[in-house]
Amino acid sequence: MSDKIIENNQVTIMGEIVSPFTFSHEVFGEGFYMVDVSVRRLSNSEDRIPLMISERLMDVSRDYTGEFIMASGQFRSYNRHDEQKNRLILSVFVREVSFVEEELDGAKTNNIFLDGYICKQPVYRKTPLGREIADLLLAVNRPYGKSDYIPCICWGRNARYASAFEVGEHVQVIGRIQSREYIKKLTDTETEKRTAYEVSVSKLECLAE
Repeated sequence: MSDKIIENNQVTIMGEIVSPFTFSHEVFGEGFYMVDVSVRRLSNSEDRIPLMISERLMDVSRDYTGEFIMASGQFRSYNRHDEQKNRLILSVFVREVSFVEEELDGAKTNNIFLDGYICKQPVYRKTPLGREIADLLLAVNRPYGKSDYIPCICWGRNARYASAFEVGEHVQVIGRIQSREYIKKLTDTETEKRTAYEVSVSKLECLAE
């Protein structure tokens, strides 16, 4: 497996485990489980980020709710088919994990670096208060010919800069993973609360090929 491929998608988060483990899938006899971690923002709100962890890294039969961990790995996506549509499911695929005494003040508790390609025309808009926003979808290569598709959101000057990107351009992004709740309308009478995940961009650069 190429180190270069691994280097193009790097995540480190630190936070509090806020759910039990739930089984996700098995690959060659190795079980993978999902667990949610709450990561504080500077504004004292929080992001609830899903981690995918191998049973070889942690004892998944235990409930670690309330414990603080530091985890590093990649932000990955896969398509789940439901309601006749594909939904993009995002989670942090954990490669290393350790317990920490507690959340460290001022530490980089949520940090992501991505190196990928614009795979959809950026969407630029302004909020009613005039704040500039641009939505990007980044394709980040993975070993064995696969790619992860990562939604990113830019603000202000970064949004203006990103609005001119073309599909296929090579981009590097630094930011944080954030979660956002929204209401999905299922039918005329039914709605469902869901959570979307995206990278809030603090720095980005378009690389000349």
